[in-house]
Amino acid sequence: MTAGPQSTLLSGDRLHLHHGPIDLVIGVDGPERAQCFAAAIARFQTVLSELITELPDLRRPLQPDMQFRTPIARRMARAVGAHEGRAVFVTPMAAVAGAVADDVLAAMLQKHRPEKAYVNNGGDIAFHISGKAVFDVVGPAGRISVGSDDPVRGIATSGWRGRSHSLGIADAATVLARHAAGADVAATLIANSVDLPDHPGITRCPANTLNPDSDLGHRLVTTHVAPLDLNSVHRALDAGQRVAEQMIERGLAESAVLSCQGRTRTPNAPAYVRE
Repeated sequence: MTAGPQSTLLSGDRLHLHHGPIDLVIGVDGPERAQCFAAAIARFQTVLSELITELPDLRRPLQPDMQFRTPIARRMARAVGAHEGRAVFVTPMAAVAGAVADDVLAAMLQKHRPEKAYVNNGGDIAFHISGKAVFDVVGPAGRISVGSDDPVRGIATSGWRGRSHSLGIADAATVLARHAAGADVAATLIANSVDLPDHPGITRCPANTLNPDSDLGHRLVTTHVAPLDLNSVHRALDAGQRVAEQMIERGLAESAVLSCQGRTRTPNAPAYVRE
C-alpha cells in the first residue's frame, strides 16, 4: 500500500511534505511559522488525490470543452491557456509543479501574512515577501534577488538534465514570473526552444519509452548532448532568447536566465541577477 502524505520538520526551521512523486520544502520567517506549517500540512492531504482524479485530461492539450474541478488543475489550465496561440505542443502538466507550490502557499496565506514564506517543489518555487524582505535563489548566472516591490512571485527552472523531459538542449532555463505555475510553463517552453534540430551530436528518444505515462507521448526528448562548438551553442541560445523575449513582451514572464554548455543569456534579468 502506498504511504499517505508525510510531514517532517527539517533543520533550519523548514517543513518537508512528501506524497508519492511530490516533495515540498517550505520555509516561513516570523512568529506565524507554526500556523503556516499547519495550514500547509492540512492542504497537502488531498493534493495528490485531486491531481489523480483529473490526470487523463491534464495529460492532453487544452480543449475548449475541458472543465477542471479541482483548484490545482484549474491553476495549471490557466497557466498553459495563457500561451494560447503559440504553435507548440504543451499540456497542463507543464505547470504541475508550480501550480502545486502556488496552491499550498495560498493555503498558508489564507489566514496569515508572514514577512516571508516559500514553497519549493523540486526547484519550482512560489514565494511571498513583504516589507523589506528579499527572496534569494542561486541560478546559473549568479544570485537572483527579488524584493517585495517587484512583481515576481514565482521562479521555475527547466532543462534537459532536469527531473522532467525536455525537447531542447538547455542545461537550464530559469524564469521569473508573477506566479510559480506561469514560471513553470514558461521555463518548459523556453528550455524546449533552446535547440538545434537534427544536430548529430544530440541524442533523442520517444518520451513514452522512458516513461509510459509521459504527457509528451512519442515526441522525441533529449537524452544526451555532445560538446558543441561555440557557434552552435549561440544559435541554440538565440532561439531560446527569442522565445523568452516574446513571453516577456506578452507579460507571461518577467525575466529569464538561459544556460547552455557554459554560456548564458539573461533577457530582462539584470534587475534581478547579482554576481
